[in-house]
Amino acid sequence: MGQTIIEKILSSHSGQEVHANDIVVARVDYVMGQDGTAPLAIKAFNEMGGREVFDRERVAFVIDHSAPSPNEGVSSLHKLMREFSREKGFCLYDVGEGVCHQVVPESGLVGPGSLVIGADSHTCTYGALNAFSTGVGSTDLAGGLISGRMWFKVPGTIKFVCRGTLSPGVFSKDLILYLIGDVTADGATYMAAEYTGEAIAALSQEARFTIANMAIEMGAKAGLMEADEKTFAWLGRFTRRKFSPVNADPDAEYAKILEYDVSGIEPQVARPHRVDNVAPVGEVAGKPVQQAVIGTCTNGRLEDLRIAAGILRGRKVHKEVRLIVAPASRRVFLDAMAEGIIRDLVEAGAAVVTPGCGPCVGTHNGVPSDGETVISTANRNFKGRMGNSKAEIYLASPATVAASAVTGKITDPREFI
Repeated sequence: MGQTIIEKILSSHSGQEVHANDIVVARVDYVMGQDGTAPLAIKAFNEMGGREVFDRERVAFVIDHSAPSPNEGVSSLHKLMREFSREKGFCLYDVGEGVCHQVVPESGLVGPGSLVIGADSHTCTYGALNAFSTGVGSTDLAGGLISGRMWFKVPGTIKFVCRGTLSPGVFSKDLILYLIGDVTADGATYMAAEYTGEAIAALSQEARFTIANMAIEMGAKAGLMEADEKTFAWLGRFTRRKFSPVNADPDAEYAKILEYDVSGIEPQVARPHRVDNVAPVGEVAGKPVQQAVIGTCTNGRLEDLRIAAGILRGRKVHKEVRLIVAPASRRVFLDAMAEGIIRDLVEAGAAVVTPGCGPCVGTHNGVPSDGETVISTANRNFKGRMGNSKAEIYLASPATVAASAVTGKITDPREFI
């Protein structure tokens, strides 16, 4: 019987042929923790009697969720992470380096066929590189740090076949919101989502990260894609390491195959307070907004900033809107500066904050007030997600967020394209 991508990766890392629902212990290629989860992992590491990490070159901590620190409590946690990583001799990405799900791919240590665990639910992002990457809890992370291994129940796979071509003004964020709206927030629980079809192949590598990033928002354990020349060209910017692509067999067995013609998809918006509460932008257009956010691990990459700047260039942010921009990494920030994107955004009225998670998790850099409406490129709009349970969050593409920042209300970006 043929195998899916995730079955092949777990087979190669466990030394046996496996299929959906098998239980395996597999070696991991990379382990990551961030400042919201690493302190608990350090505590568990010590309680387990850990002495050294399994491989100093394959472990990283990232300070990104509250960077720079907004208070003394967080500062003490950051200090703990710095001291632990220094003592154990592995990499720490400190304040300003960027979001974990951008700096880890930029490290060049993760690629096709890799198996990655991270103490963050959006670790599934690296599936765009043809890797099996998934989020784990802090205690499981500690076990991975010590042993370099992790147990898994092999997920079944839902195959998403996306045919056709996205229309102008419609982007990968619109596509994944549409898919989540169709499948629902728990429609792929503990499954792997395998994205295929000419619409996926047409996307840039950066746009593919957006799709993989939000697999967890339909309940999936991972979101995977096949590697192609775009994948290897993107990786070639960061590493000379050789990776071998992993493709599903023609006779692979899928739990479900879902087919879509994406040609007719309009810009999509997720309404409060669920990611699967999705509607075409026309159904919510005109809703006043007080804050707009462009960034996060979903849409803070260079391409995303370029799309937003294309709308904002020569225009001004509405006087009653705060536009906050958080580049996904220091590298992205520098590239955007070199290209003139940052100048365009700032001249339009944007406030550019430190590369990192920015206001997404609600610890700093833009907590909304009671009753305010935020439109964001983030991946979650749960009640209280941005630090205030009395605010409303709408999710959309960088183009829709930029257009809405200009008009002061949720706006179809195709009016500006």
